[in-house]
Amino acid sequence: MSSAASPRGLPARSARFRLAARAPGILTSVRAFTLLLTLLALADTLWHGLDERGTALAFGLLIALGELTRWSGAEERESAPLGAAGALSYALLGESAGQPTHHGVLQVVAVVAAAALLGCVPHVAGGRGPTVDHLTRRVLTVAFAAVCFQPLYNEGRFQEWGGPAYALLVVTLLMLTALCDAVLAAAMAHARTRWPFGPLLRDELRALLGIGSAVCATGAVMSLAVAVVGLWALPVFSLPLLLTQLSFRRYAAVRVTYRQTIASLARATEIAGYTPAGHARRVAVLSGEVGRELGLSEPDLTVLEYAALMHDIGQLSLVDPVPAGATSPLSADEQRRIALLGGAVVRQTGVDAEVAVVVERQADPYREQPVTARIVRVVNAYEEMAREAGPGGPLTALERLRLGTARDYQPEVVESLARVLSRPGLTLPSAG
Repeated sequence: MSSAASPRGLPARSARFRLAARAPGILTSVRAFTLLLTLLALADTLWHGLDERGTALAFGLLIALGELTRWSGAEERESAPLGAAGALSYALLGESAGQPTHHGVLQVVAVVAAAALLGCVPHVAGGRGPTVDHLTRRVLTVAFAAVCFQPLYNEGRFQEWGGPAYALLVVTLLMLTALCDAVLAAAMAHARTRWPFGPLLRDELRALLGIGSAVCATGAVMSLAVAVVGLWALPVFSLPLLLTQLSFRRYAAVRVTYRQTIASLARATEIAGYTPAGHARRVAVLSGEVGRELGLSEPDLTVLEYAALMHDIGQLSLVDPVPAGATSPLSADEQRRIALLGGAVVRQTGVDAEVAVVVERQADPYREQPVTARIVRVVNAYEEMAREAGPGGPLTALERLRLGTARDYQPEVVESLARVLSRPGLTLPSAG
């Protein structure tokens, strides 16, 4: 199946190429600006020297340690929470053990960038994680926090702010910085993937309630504590965040194991010869892309992935396998029976009930289906039709899907699938 072929012909494919070429251009501009800012900060710091060298060294070591303990798991939005908290607390540091500090914005950027680069060396050597984008976000968000705080503090604007008012100021600036980071992360993901910006931003904001809130709280406490008791506060307040990061990693490991278990269950139909090899994985990948294109949230995308993997599991109840596992040519009653049996199997496995509902509703008219079920149905039918139609399968399958939009397939989902398939470089799991 030639999944990269444009369903609308050469003009649509050319337009997609122009769109895809524009996205890396935006990312390149952001990265270039970050690089210039970092070089300017390093040059200024080397020329004028470090203010409060002990403080800068302590925070630099903390940030480097945070980056060294960074994890590249997909379940964590903030992969180096300790490094983020240390960088933010240094950007909002006004005093150390009761003595005013005098470092400015450029020194903050220089220390954070140098420490983050040092801590990322093992990750770069091991090829783990998107290091460039990670460092870009780190430098820009810290620069934002420093610009909001350091110039005003060094001018004495906050001298009259004491006690709760000063603490509230620090917390407010951290919240604004967290929002800035969420917008930046969503914008970079949108430029890289062309997924809708709104849902990406919504997912980033939702993630702030998790590890993001712990980062902001730790950054605020570190900044306020160092101002009173000095640098000894750094190791004391780093421990809770490290334990929180460990808990998130364990939770992520459980999620990965859970997903692997579902994928193994989905392969039962392939092993038994009811469906072609790789069919469930291809449907899951394409369904996820269509779901992103339509702006589904992360929880809905998770349900969509699991349902796409297990959508054919009801075929295990059949005495005689359906030829090539293709259920779309079957009668509506037979499709509904297989779907209901599949939903019953999913419920017995202990998977989320929402996944079972999606599997059960596969044979319903699309107007009565949840959007996740509509996506799985369209993508599954496309995969079956394209496989049957030979070399011209993708175009033929899309045309047949469009003809079935009166009752069987939602037009918006079909057109979203067409846009996904027109993306250059789209790859699907092989039939093996």
